[in-house]
Amino acid sequence: MHARAVIDRLGWLPDWLVSLIVFGAAIFAALVVHQVAFRVLDRLVAERALFWRSLVQRGQRPARFAILVFGMSAAAGVAPMSPGQADLMQHLLLVAFIALMGWLSGIALGIWATLYLRHYQLDVEDNLLARKHTTQMRILQRVATILIVVVTVAAMLMTFDQVRQYGVSLLASAGAAGIVVGLALQPLLKNLVAGIQLAITQPIRIDDAVIVEGEWGNIEEITATYVVVRLWDWRRMVVPLSYFIEHVFQNWTREDSALIGTVMFYADYTAPVAAMRAKLEEIVKASPLWDGKVVNMQVTDFRNDTMEVRMLMSAGTAGRVFDLRCAVREQMIAWLQQEHPHALPRRRAEIDTANTEFAAFAPSREAPEKRALS
Repeated sequence: MHARAVIDRLGWLPDWLVSLIVFGAAIFAALVVHQVAFRVLDRLVAERALFWRSLVQRGQRPARFAILVFGMSAAAGVAPMSPGQADLMQHLLLVAFIALMGWLSGIALGIWATLYLRHYQLDVEDNLLARKHTTQMRILQRVATILIVVVTVAAMLMTFDQVRQYGVSLLASAGAAGIVVGLALQPLLKNLVAGIQLAITQPIRIDDAVIVEGEWGNIEEITATYVVVRLWDWRRMVVPLSYFIEHVFQNWTREDSALIGTVMFYADYTAPVAAMRAKLEEIVKASPLWDGKVVNMQVTDFRNDTMEVRMLMSAGTAGRVFDLRCAVREQMIAWLQQEHPHALPRRRAEIDTANTEFAAFAPSREAPEKRALS
Protein backbone atom coordinates (compact mmCIF):
# COMPACT_ATOMS: atom_id res chain seq x y z
CA MET A 1 0.00 0.00 0.00
CA HIS A 2 2.81 2.38 0.81
CA ALA A 3 4.41 1.76 -2.61
CA ARG A 4 1.08 2.35 -4.34
CA ALA A 5 0.65 5.67 -2.49
CA VAL A 6 4.10 6.80 -3.60
CA ILE A 7 3.27 5.94 -7.20
CA ASP A 8 -0.01 7.85 -6.98
CA ARG A 9 1.93 10.95 -5.95
CA LEU A 10 3.97 10.59 -9.17
CA GLY A 11 0.81 10.64 -11.27
CA TRP A 12 1.82 13.87 -12.92
CA LEU A 13 4.70 12.04 -14.66
CA PRO A 14 4.26 9.86 -17.78
CA ASP A 15 3.55 6.18 -17.08
CA TRP A 16 6.69 4.99 -18.86
CA LEU A 17 8.87 7.25 -16.73
CA VAL A 18 7.15 6.10 -13.54
CA SER A 19 7.71 2.47 -14.59
CA LEU A 20 11.40 3.16 -15.18
CA ILE A 21 11.67 4.78 -11.74
CA VAL A 22 9.93 1.81 -10.10
CA PHE A 23 12.09 -0.81 -11.82
CA GLY A 24 15.25 1.23 -11.17
CA ALA A 25 14.39 1.47 -7.48
CA ALA A 26 13.70 -2.26 -7.38
CA ILE A 27 17.07 -3.08 -8.97
CA PHE A 28 18.89 -0.69 -6.61
CA ALA A 29 17.15 -2.16 -3.55
CA ALA A 30 17.90 -5.72 -4.69
CA LEU A 31 21.61 -4.96 -5.14
CA VAL A 32 21.79 -3.27 -1.73
CA VAL A 33 20.08 -6.22 -0.03
CA HIS A 34 22.42 -8.65 -1.79
CA GLN A 35 25.52 -6.66 -0.83
CA VAL A 36 24.55 -6.40 2.84
CA ALA A 37 23.47 -10.04 3.09
CA PHE A 38 26.71 -11.41 1.66
CA ARG A 39 28.90 -9.15 3.75
CA VAL A 40 27.22 -10.66 6.79
CA LEU A 41 27.63 -14.18 5.40
CA ASP A 42 31.31 -13.59 4.61
CA ARG A 43 31.94 -12.59 8.23
CA LEU A 44 30.01 -15.59 9.52
CA VAL A 45 32.02 -18.12 7.50
CA ALA A 46 35.41 -16.37 7.72
CA GLU A 47 36.60 -18.70 10.48
CA ARG A 48 34.84 -21.82 9.24
CA ALA A 49 36.02 -24.59 6.94
CA LEU A 50 36.97 -24.03 3.31
CA PHE A 51 33.78 -25.76 2.15
CA TRP A 52 31.52 -23.12 3.74
CA ARG A 53 33.60 -20.25 2.40
CA SER A 54 33.55 -21.69 -1.11
CA LEU A 55 29.81 -22.36 -0.78
CA VAL A 56 29.10 -18.71 0.01
CA GLN A 57 31.37 -17.56 -2.80
CA ARG A 58 29.79 -19.96 -5.28
CA GLY A 59 26.27 -18.87 -4.34
CA GLN A 60 26.93 -15.14 -4.62
CA ARG A 61 26.10 -14.72 -8.31
CA PRO A 62 22.94 -16.87 -8.44
CA ALA A 63 21.72 -15.19 -5.23
CA ARG A 64 22.15 -11.77 -6.86
CA PHE A 65 20.21 -12.94 -9.90
CA ALA A 66 17.44 -14.42 -7.71
CA ILE A 67 17.05 -11.22 -5.68
CA LEU A 68 16.90 -9.20 -8.88
CA VAL A 69 14.21 -11.47 -10.34
CA PHE A 70 12.06 -11.27 -7.21
CA GLY A 71 12.60 -7.50 -6.98
CA MET A 72 11.57 -7.02 -10.61
CA SER A 73 8.55 -9.25 -10.04
CA ALA A 74 7.43 -7.10 -7.11
CA ALA A 75 7.98 -3.92 -9.14
CA ALA A 76 5.94 -5.31 -12.05
CA GLY A 77 2.95 -5.64 -9.74
CA VAL A 78 2.85 -1.91 -8.91
CA ALA A 79 4.33 -0.23 -12.00
CA PRO A 80 1.77 1.55 -14.23
CA MET A 81 2.05 -0.48 -17.47
CA SER A 82 -0.32 -1.22 -20.28
CA PRO A 83 -1.71 -4.77 -20.60
CA GLY A 84 0.72 -5.54 -23.43
CA GLN A 85 3.68 -4.25 -21.44
CA ALA A 86 2.57 -6.17 -18.37
CA ASP A 87 2.29 -9.42 -20.37
CA LEU A 88 5.74 -8.90 -21.86
CA MET A 89 7.27 -8.24 -18.44
CA GLN A 90 5.57 -11.29 -16.92
CA HIS A 91 6.89 -13.42 -19.79
CA LEU A 92 10.44 -12.15 -19.32
CA LEU A 93 10.22 -12.79 -15.59
CA LEU A 94 8.98 -16.33 -16.26
CA VAL A 95 11.93 -17.01 -18.57
CA ALA A 96 14.30 -15.55 -15.97
CA PHE A 97 12.73 -17.70 -13.26
CA ILE A 98 13.19 -20.87 -15.37
CA ALA A 99 16.82 -19.90 -15.99
CA LEU A 100 17.27 -19.33 -12.26
CA MET A 101 15.86 -22.80 -11.46
CA GLY A 102 18.24 -24.40 -13.95
CA TRP A 103 21.18 -22.44 -12.52
CA LEU A 104 20.30 -23.43 -8.96
CA SER A 105 19.89 -27.06 -10.03
CA GLY A 106 23.40 -27.06 -11.48
CA ILE A 107 24.83 -25.51 -8.33
CA ALA A 108 22.98 -27.99 -6.12
CA LEU A 109 24.37 -30.82 -8.24
CA GLY A 110 27.92 -29.47 -7.87
CA ILE A 111 27.54 -29.09 -4.09
CA TRP A 112 26.21 -32.61 -3.73
CA ALA A 113 29.07 -34.01 -5.84
CA THR A 114 31.61 -32.09 -3.73
CA LEU A 115 30.12 -33.39 -0.47
CA TYR A 116 30.08 -36.92 -1.86
CA LEU A 117 33.70 -36.83 -3.02
CA ARG A 118 34.95 -35.39 0.28
CA HIS A 119 34.89 -38.94 1.65
CA TYR A 120 37.49 -40.11 -0.89
CA GLN A 121 41.08 -38.94 -1.35
CA LEU A 122 43.15 -39.47 -4.47
CA ASP A 123 46.49 -38.51 -2.89
CA VAL A 124 46.86 -41.71 -0.84
CA GLU A 125 48.85 -44.85 -1.62
CA ASP A 126 45.86 -47.17 -2.08
CA ASN A 127 43.36 -44.95 -3.89
CA LEU A 128 41.50 -47.57 -5.94
CA LEU A 129 38.13 -46.95 -4.21
CA ALA A 130 38.58 -43.18 -4.43
CA ARG A 131 39.38 -43.35 -8.17
CA LYS A 132 36.31 -45.53 -8.74
CA HIS A 133 33.87 -43.15 -7.05
CA THR A 134 35.54 -40.01 -8.43
CA THR A 135 35.28 -41.30 -11.98
CA GLN A 136 31.64 -42.27 -11.60
CA MET A 137 30.70 -38.97 -9.99
CA ARG A 138 32.49 -36.76 -12.52
CA ILE A 139 31.06 -38.52 -15.56
CA LEU A 140 27.52 -38.61 -14.18
CA GLN A 141 27.79 -35.00 -13.01
CA ARG A 142 28.72 -33.83 -16.51
CA VAL A 143 25.92 -35.86 -18.10
CA ALA A 144 23.43 -34.50 -15.55
CA THR A 145 24.67 -30.96 -16.22
CA ILE A 146 24.04 -31.38 -19.94
CA LEU A 147 20.56 -32.70 -19.20
CA ILE A 148 19.82 -29.74 -16.91
CA VAL A 149 20.91 -27.30 -19.63
CA VAL A 150 18.82 -29.06 -22.28
CA VAL A 151 15.72 -29.20 -20.07
CA THR A 152 16.12 -25.57 -18.99
CA VAL A 153 16.52 -24.27 -22.54
CA ALA A 154 13.60 -26.40 -23.72
CA ALA A 155 11.37 -25.08 -20.92
CA MET A 156 12.35 -21.49 -21.75
CA LEU A 157 11.60 -21.97 -25.45
CA MET A 158 8.26 -23.62 -24.75
CA THR A 159 7.02 -20.40 -23.12
CA PHE A 160 6.92 -18.84 -26.60
CA ASP A 161 3.82 -19.60 -28.65
CA GLN A 162 5.77 -19.58 -31.90
CA VAL A 163 8.10 -22.32 -30.68
CA ARG A 164 5.14 -24.47 -29.61
CA GLN A 165 3.67 -24.13 -33.08
CA TYR A 166 6.94 -25.15 -34.66
CA GLY A 167 7.07 -28.07 -32.31
CA VAL A 168 3.69 -29.28 -33.49
CA SER A 169 4.85 -28.94 -37.08
CA LEU A 170 8.00 -30.89 -36.34
CA LEU A 171 6.02 -33.67 -34.70
CA ALA A 172 4.15 -34.12 -37.97
CA SER A 173 7.45 -34.94 -39.68
CA ALA A 174 9.05 -36.63 -36.70
CA GLY A 175 10.39 -39.53 -38.75
CA ALA A 176 12.46 -37.45 -41.16
CA ALA A 177 13.46 -34.95 -38.48
CA GLY A 178 14.53 -37.74 -36.16
CA ILE A 179 16.77 -39.25 -38.82
CA VAL A 180 18.37 -35.90 -39.66
CA VAL A 181 18.93 -34.96 -36.02
CA GLY A 182 20.22 -38.44 -35.22
CA LEU A 183 22.78 -38.28 -38.02
CA ALA A 184 23.84 -34.75 -37.11
CA LEU A 185 24.25 -35.52 -33.40
CA GLN A 186 25.65 -39.02 -33.81
CA PRO A 187 29.17 -38.20 -32.50
CA LEU A 188 27.78 -36.29 -29.52
CA LEU A 189 25.18 -38.91 -28.63
CA LYS A 190 27.71 -41.68 -29.16
CA ASN A 191 30.11 -40.15 -26.66
CA LEU A 192 27.33 -39.38 -24.17
CA VAL A 193 26.20 -43.01 -24.21
CA ALA A 194 29.84 -44.11 -23.95
CA GLY A 195 30.24 -41.83 -20.93
CA ILE A 196 27.32 -43.51 -19.17
CA GLN A 197 28.79 -46.92 -20.00
CA LEU A 198 32.17 -45.86 -18.64
CA ALA A 199 30.57 -44.60 -15.42
CA ILE A 200 28.82 -47.94 -14.90
CA THR A 201 31.43 -50.46 -16.07
CA GLN A 202 34.54 -48.32 -15.37
CA PRO A 203 37.17 -49.77 -17.70
CA ILE A 204 39.13 -46.59 -16.84
CA ARG A 205 39.20 -44.36 -13.78
CA ILE A 206 40.80 -41.08 -12.83
CA ASP A 207 44.59 -41.50 -12.38
CA ASP A 208 44.66 -44.97 -13.98
CA ALA A 209 47.93 -45.88 -15.69
CA VAL A 210 47.08 -46.82 -19.29
CA ILE A 211 48.72 -47.45 -22.64
CA VAL A 212 46.74 -45.85 -25.48
CA GLU A 213 47.95 -45.83 -29.08
CA GLY A 214 51.34 -47.06 -27.87
CA GLU A 215 51.72 -44.17 -25.38
CA TRP A 216 51.97 -44.65 -21.61
CA GLY A 217 50.27 -42.14 -19.32
CA ASN A 218 47.68 -41.50 -16.61
CA ILE A 219 44.00 -40.62 -16.97
CA GLU A 220 43.92 -36.95 -15.98
CA GLU A 221 40.38 -35.86 -16.85
CA ILE A 222 37.15 -37.49 -18.02
CA THR A 223 34.58 -35.15 -19.55
CA ALA A 224 31.19 -35.84 -21.09
CA THR A 225 32.71 -36.37 -24.55
CA TYR A 226 36.47 -36.98 -24.26
CA VAL A 227 39.26 -38.22 -21.99
CA VAL A 228 42.55 -36.42 -21.34
CA VAL A 229 45.56 -38.72 -20.87
CA ARG A 230 48.64 -37.14 -19.27
CA LEU A 231 51.62 -38.82 -20.94
CA TRP A 232 54.88 -39.55 -19.15
CA ASP A 233 56.62 -36.57 -20.79
CA TRP A 234 53.79 -34.14 -19.75
CA ARG A 235 52.12 -34.14 -23.15
CA ARG A 236 48.33 -34.46 -23.21
CA MET A 237 46.51 -36.95 -25.43
CA VAL A 238 42.81 -36.15 -25.98
CA VAL A 239 40.80 -39.28 -26.79
CA PRO A 240 37.03 -39.56 -27.48
CA LEU A 241 35.08 -41.44 -24.84
CA SER A 242 33.88 -43.97 -27.38
CA TYR A 243 37.51 -45.03 -27.98
CA PHE A 244 37.63 -46.86 -24.64
CA ILE A 245 34.48 -48.81 -25.55
CA GLU A 246 35.43 -49.76 -29.10
CA HIS A 247 39.22 -50.25 -29.03
CA VAL A 248 41.72 -52.37 -27.12
CA PHE A 249 43.94 -50.58 -24.61
CA GLN A 250 46.01 -51.51 -21.57
CA ASN A 251 45.02 -50.52 -18.04
CA TRP A 252 47.83 -51.17 -15.60
CA THR A 253 45.83 -50.23 -12.50
CA ARG A 254 42.44 -51.80 -13.23
CA GLU A 255 42.19 -53.72 -9.95
CA ASP A 256 45.30 -52.67 -8.06
CA SER A 257 47.91 -49.96 -8.44
CA ALA A 258 50.77 -52.37 -7.61
CA LEU A 259 52.69 -53.77 -10.59
CA ILE A 260 55.48 -56.25 -11.31
CA GLY A 261 58.35 -54.82 -13.33
CA THR A 262 60.63 -56.82 -15.62
CA VAL A 263 64.31 -56.30 -16.40
CA MET A 264 65.73 -58.45 -19.21
CA PHE A 265 69.49 -58.96 -18.92
CA TYR A 266 71.82 -60.72 -21.36
CA ALA A 267 74.99 -62.20 -19.86
CA ASP A 268 77.78 -64.56 -20.84
CA TYR A 269 77.43 -68.27 -20.13
CA THR A 270 80.10 -67.92 -17.45
CA ALA A 271 78.02 -65.41 -15.45
CA PRO A 272 77.51 -66.40 -11.79
CA VAL A 273 73.74 -66.87 -11.69
CA ALA A 274 73.52 -67.51 -7.95
CA ALA A 275 75.59 -64.41 -7.15
CA MET A 276 73.48 -62.32 -9.54
CA ARG A 277 70.30 -63.52 -7.83
CA ALA A 278 71.71 -62.59 -4.43
CA LYS A 279 72.80 -59.18 -5.71
CA LEU A 280 69.34 -58.55 -7.19
CA GLU A 281 67.70 -59.25 -3.84
CA GLU A 282 70.21 -56.95 -2.14
CA ILE A 283 69.52 -54.10 -4.58
CA VAL A 284 65.73 -54.41 -4.46
CA LYS A 285 65.43 -54.84 -0.69
CA ALA A 286 67.60 -51.77 -0.13
CA SER A 287 65.41 -49.63 -2.37
CA PRO A 288 62.56 -47.57 -0.82
CA LEU A 289 60.60 -48.10 -4.03
CA TRP A 290 60.07 -51.84 -3.41
CA ASP A 291 56.74 -52.84 -1.85
CA GLY A 292 58.12 -56.01 -0.24
CA LYS A 293 56.17 -58.48 -2.39
CA VAL A 294 58.01 -59.81 -5.44
CA VAL A 295 61.73 -60.18 -6.22
CA ASN A 296 63.00 -63.04 -8.37
CA MET A 297 65.48 -63.94 -11.10
CA GLN A 298 65.38 -66.74 -13.69
CA VAL A 299 67.36 -67.81 -16.75
CA THR A 300 64.63 -67.81 -19.38
CA ASP A 301 66.46 -68.52 -22.65
CA PHE A 302 69.78 -69.32 -24.35
CA ARG A 303 71.08 -67.44 -27.38
CA ASN A 304 74.12 -68.12 -29.60
CA ASP A 305 76.45 -65.97 -27.51
CA THR A 306 74.48 -65.10 -24.37
CA MET A 307 71.89 -66.36 -21.95
CA GLU A 308 68.73 -64.40 -21.21
CA VAL A 309 68.10 -63.54 -17.57
CA ARG A 310 64.74 -62.16 -16.40
CA MET A 311 64.60 -60.15 -13.19
CA LEU A 312 61.26 -59.41 -11.50
CA MET A 313 60.47 -56.81 -8.87
CA SER A 314 57.24 -55.17 -7.68
CA ALA A 315 56.27 -51.68 -6.52
CA GLY A 316 53.17 -49.84 -5.40
CA THR A 317 52.61 -47.73 -8.54
CA ALA A 318 53.56 -47.73 -12.20
CA GLY A 319 55.92 -44.80 -11.71
CA ARG A 320 57.75 -46.54 -8.87
CA VAL A 321 58.04 -49.75 -10.88
CA PHE A 322 59.69 -47.82 -13.73
CA ASP A 323 62.16 -46.11 -11.38
CA LEU A 324 62.95 -49.41 -9.63
CA ARG A 325 63.65 -51.14 -12.95
CA CYS A 326 66.06 -48.38 -13.94
CA ALA A 327 67.83 -48.62 -10.56
CA VAL A 328 68.23 -52.39 -10.92
CA ARG A 329 69.73 -52.03 -14.41
CA GLU A 330 72.20 -49.38 -13.32
CA GLN A 331 73.38 -51.10 -10.14
CA MET A 332 73.49 -54.61 -11.63
CA ILE A 333 75.64 -53.60 -14.62
CA ALA A 334 77.97 -51.59 -12.36
CA TRP A 335 78.40 -54.61 -10.04
CA LEU A 336 79.13 -56.96 -12.93
CA GLN A 337 81.66 -54.57 -14.47
CA GLN A 338 83.49 -54.33 -11.15
CA GLU A 339 83.21 -57.85 -9.73
CA HIS A 340 82.56 -60.14 -12.70
CA PRO A 341 83.65 -58.50 -15.96
CA HIS A 342 83.85 -61.89 -17.65
CA ALA A 343 80.06 -62.21 -17.19
CA LEU A 344 79.38 -59.45 -19.70
CA PRO A 345 78.39 -60.59 -23.23
CA ARG A 346 81.34 -61.67 -25.41
CA ARG A 347 81.72 -63.00 -28.93
CA ARG A 348 82.88 -66.63 -29.37
CA ALA A 349 85.81 -65.64 -31.62
CA GLU A 350 88.44 -65.73 -28.85
CA ILE A 351 91.66 -67.62 -29.79
CA ASP A 352 93.64 -69.69 -27.34
CA THR A 353 97.24 -68.41 -27.54
CA ALA A 354 98.76 -71.75 -26.57
CA ASN A 355 96.88 -73.61 -29.25
CA THR A 356 97.96 -71.02 -31.81
CA GLU A 357 101.65 -71.43 -30.98
CA PHE A 358 101.33 -75.21 -31.08
CA ALA A 359 99.70 -75.08 -34.48
CA ALA A 360 102.56 -72.92 -35.85
CA PHE A 361 105.33 -75.42 -34.91
CA ALA A 362 103.39 -78.64 -35.36
CA PRO A 363 104.42 -80.93 -38.29
CA SER A 364 102.35 -80.62 -41.42
CA ARG A 365 99.37 -82.95 -41.71
CA GLU A 366 99.61 -83.11 -45.49
CA ALA A 367 99.80 -86.49 -47.16
CA PRO A 368 103.29 -87.98 -47.51
CA GLU A 369 103.10 -87.96 -51.28
CA LYS A 370 102.34 -84.22 -51.31
CA ARG A 371 105.35 -83.51 -49.10
CA ALA A 372 107.56 -85.58 -51.43
CA LEU A 373 106.37 -83.63 -54.45
CA SER A 374 107.17 -80.37 -52.76
